[in-house]
Amino acid sequence: MKVVENRILHEHYCLLKLTSDERLPDMLPGQFVEALVDQSPATFLRRPLSIHFVDKERNELWLLIQFVGEGTRSLGRYRVGDRVNIILPLGNGFTLPDGLSNGQKLLLVGGGVGVAPLLFLGTYLKERGWEPLFLLGARSEKDLVQLDDFRKTGETYVTTEDHSSGERGYVTDHSILQTTRFDRIYACGPKPMMVAVARYASSVSVPCEVSLENSMACGIGACLCCVENTKEGHVCVCTDGPVFNIERLRWLN
Repeated sequence: MKVVENRILHEHYCLLKLTSDERLPDMLPGQFVEALVDQSPATFLRRPLSIHFVDKERNELWLLIQFVGEGTRSLGRYRVGDRVNIILPLGNGFTLPDGLSNGQKLLLVGGGVGVAPLLFLGTYLKERGWEPLFLLGARSEKDLVQLDDFRKTGETYVTTEDHSSGERGYVTDHSILQTTRFDRIYACGPKPMMVAVARYASSVSVPCEVSLENSMACGIGACLCCVENTKEGHVCVCTDGPVFNIERLRWLN
């Protein structure tokens, strides 16, 4: 794929937009890609990245990248016109509601770079008549990225640990959880955050799915780097997930 834009959003984040000479395949919210980092000799394994957004009109794939190690920092240095070797789409996406919305409330919870798959999910839901509500958490205001895009897609609430934006605390501290009853919850972010969201959802008997961020080196279930212990035994997150219903996981015991 060819880079059409690399927008630096923050000292630790960039938005990489890619296109292809061929029509992109159908992709579902929650699926991911594996990117080969050619410009980093020290990076041997592909990097798994959530599908952040798909612009069908422009035939573009958007990837939200957090600079964590040499591999992701190298991706952040790609320029317009550079080519990126991508395997896509991989994994299983979120379970989407059936039928009409009928006023049901869908909450999409993201923390840090875990917001990445939620923009695509929210857009996908909105195009089908649903009204997603976003609850996004970060350490501080400067760590919140692409709020305008989320706000265009659905009602958006924010928490920051330093109270520089929105309500103070973690996403599970937000008052919206005490005042609104949701029919379904989707979450992605640091594991402690997802565990807290899962416990909340379980306590109020709301169906909940989480997108795990285990290390996924191959994306096809061969390397066994991403194994997660579920109630059915150990499974590869890259092939059985990355999205799981919380009832399958052992987080609630």
